[in-house]
Amino acid sequence: MIKVTFLKGEHYCMKGFGNIVATWMIIILFLILLFFLYNKLQDNRYIYLGEDASIPAELHPIVEENKNILVEMAEERNIDIVITDETRSIERQDQLYEQGRSRNGNIVTNARGGESYHNYGLAIDYALKNDAGEIIWDIHYDGNGNGESDWFEVAEIAKDLGFEWGGDWGSFKDYPHLQMTFDLSIHQLQKGFRPPENIPSS
Repeated sequence: MIKVTFLKGEHYCMKGFGNIVATWMIIILFLILLFFLYNKLQDNRYIYLGEDASIPAELHPIVEENKNILVEMAEERNIDIVITDETRSIERQDQLYEQGRSRNGNIVTNARGGESYHNYGLAIDYALKNDAGEIIWDIHYDGNGNGESDWFEVAEIAKDLGFEWGGDWGSFKDYPHLQMTFDLSIHQLQKGFRPPENIPSS
């Protein structure tokens, strides 16, 4: 009698164990499916042009559009901004990197040619224009007289538009710099990955 009870209990135990295994198998398969679906959606966020992909000659259309919106929105706050740099060639980037190192001048970048989002049409630099019409890089300038730095006001507008601001960087603050990465690293861009012209909404 005791033996039968033991075997019966063992049978139910094994059955319960089998249900747990089956449940976990379903969960694992579901997670694998989600992983593949996620990767499929991520694949639509960029295109691959190969390691010999050419460097863009102009800004990415979405960066261009938001650059123009930035200028307009700053103007609405009586802030006159000037876009001082857009897409850069590899050669130009190397020249800037050499400044303050092997060439005279102050260090303005830590990025060599191919290591900047400027090289892929995904970044812009800006400055301000004062009342005298002079281009200035004074981050404390308050031309519209509202008690706030015009430079930081522009940065906040830009961030609302989806730009990353170099002034938020910890190690090397680049106050004129704005970029849109589209979740692509410099390494991916160097390998030939590019954001499509129309980015699907997340």
